[in-house]
Amino acid sequence: MVAISSSIRCCSSSSAYSKFSYIEVHHHKTNVPFSLVSPKLLVSKKVSLQSKCNRYSNVIIMQDGAVVTTATTIENKAPLKKLKDELFSVTSSEEHKDSIELGGNNDQSTVSITVVGASGDLAKKKIFPALFALYYEDCLPEHFTIFGYSRSKMTDAELRNMISRTLTCRIDERENCSEKMEQFLQRCFYQSGQYDSQENFLELDKTLKEHESGRVSNRLFYLSIPPNIFIDAVRCASLSASSSNGWTRVIVEKPFGRDSESSAALTRALKQYLEEDQIFRIDHYLGKELVENLSVLRFSNLIFEPLWSRQYIRNVQFIFSEDFGTEGRGGYFDHYGIIRDIMQNHLLQILALFAMETPVSLDAEDIRNEKVKVLRSMRPLRVDDVVIGQYKTHTKGGVTYPGYTDDKTVPKDSLTPTFAAASLFIDNARWDGVPFLMKAGKALHNRRAEIRVQFRHVPGNLYNRNFGTDLDRATNELVIRVQPDEAIYLKINNKVPGLGMRLDRSNLNLLYKARYSKEIPDAYERLLLDAIEGERRLFIRSDELEAAWSLFTPVLKELEEEKIIPEYYPYGSRGPVGAHYLAARCNVKWGDLGVDE
Repeated sequence: MVAISSSIRCCSSSSAYSKFSYIEVHHHKTNVPFSLVSPKLLVSKKVSLQSKCNRYSNVIIMQDGAVVTTATTIENKAPLKKLKDELFSVTSSEEHKDSIELGGNNDQSTVSITVVGASGDLAKKKIFPALFALYYEDCLPEHFTIFGYSRSKMTDAELRNMISRTLTCRIDERENCSEKMEQFLQRCFYQSGQYDSQENFLELDKTLKEHESGRVSNRLFYLSIPPNIFIDAVRCASLSASSSNGWTRVIVEKPFGRDSESSAALTRALKQYLEEDQIFRIDHYLGKELVENLSVLRFSNLIFEPLWSRQYIRNVQFIFSEDFGTEGRGGYFDHYGIIRDIMQNHLLQILALFAMETPVSLDAEDIRNEKVKVLRSMRPLRVDDVVIGQYKTHTKGGVTYPGYTDDKTVPKDSLTPTFAAASLFIDNARWDGVPFLMKAGKALHNRRAEIRVQFRHVPGNLYNRNFGTDLDRATNELVIRVQPDEAIYLKINNKVPGLGMRLDRSNLNLLYKARYSKEIPDAYERLLLDAIEGERRLFIRSDELEAAWSLFTPVLKELEEEKIIPEYYPYGSRGPVGAHYLAARCNVKWGDLGVDE
């Protein structure tokens, strides 16, 4: 007997039999004889396409050269042949066509990636360069084609010319860059059409089929378009350009609504045409290397996991700052504000990953289940728990920096916050009473995104007198710097060499660029590859979204209905003074006030 899983992982083998790939099958409820399992059933679940860039294999190669295996290697051909014979023993002729996705006939499948809104800034600056980087690293399937779709009239050659201006090789010294770039561009094509026209999407479908050449077609649509036309595009793509014999997936960019009501309406509309497992809600911050490393740091290091609770942690801070203003995006930004743009999605998602309980496994659903539990355990947010601000004009060094309302696309009387700080609490056994502080803003003194974990004071510390009255100087702090200059460092106290007893606060520092020679991939590369492979860990599920909006919607409505005036702060400053009072109410100091080496 064998257990069948709702999540089936195809793992490439480096042996001569890798063309088949072994399958891990797990489920806690259903036990079925293996020989009775239809490959069609397996195909309907998540099956990763084989690409040359296999990030989820059963072999882990450590940085120091050590090799760790997570599954027993198949030693000879006989068990593998028996497994294949049993698996496909009941395959009908109709099911055989679908079974190709399992990797047994990888030459017969292809992936068509359609960027809807191909002429926009996001597509030009992020999506196409990320796809090229994946191709450059041999991470895309053997057979793939990229299509640009937008209302602009353009030829294939014009699209390729537009894309080529933003493509760069990740490491300039690498060979064959220009050759790879030319090969990539030859796989890029353009189709002009309206986003709400089924007829135009039928034309796209016809073009896709011509390039798919009779192979099993897997189709990924990336909606790089304004949210008000999401539904039209999804409807047309679903009804007129879905794959008839493979999978169809849609990547949806934020914002996912403005509040609980609009987000729920968007979800209902999407689900008229798509199943939940076809919808990939992308939050690019979840694709950041240090965010991806968060669970590794916690769950694979014994020194951290026992400390990850209210018993040892005094507060946790999530800090996001940009050193520039809206810069032409004022019209878009004014409709959403900093809370919706940054806090409700980026920072809250990172908080959920940080605070979640240990998941049953690394399966996407297990991880997302734990994140939802965190979000549902959070104390309702009140206006008193939030400070908002808006940057104003400021002259520094003879240069005058414009205020938010100086942007021509922003109303002169706008009260939209460009800065917000909030104190949140998780009412569960692990985190009861621990403040989780968020701070996000534009036009601040620097650019950074980081997580700061401040530990409790040492009880009865023998060296308190060496620190004087400021016990915070003796507090250990773990800092995870997401950007720029990715790093993880731990602040510790140690003795300064010499005959006296002088203590110093020093950093145990893992600076990524110093430790690892490989350049860190862009977040969009990771998320696009995950979507192609059907890996959903870093994408947002509908109940996560609902829980996140239920936390912020009441306070957003009160701020807007009461027309609460934001505290003004100079362009290039550290933000409103009110943020420091908010932290002080929690008996906390913001960790980014000092200078970290």
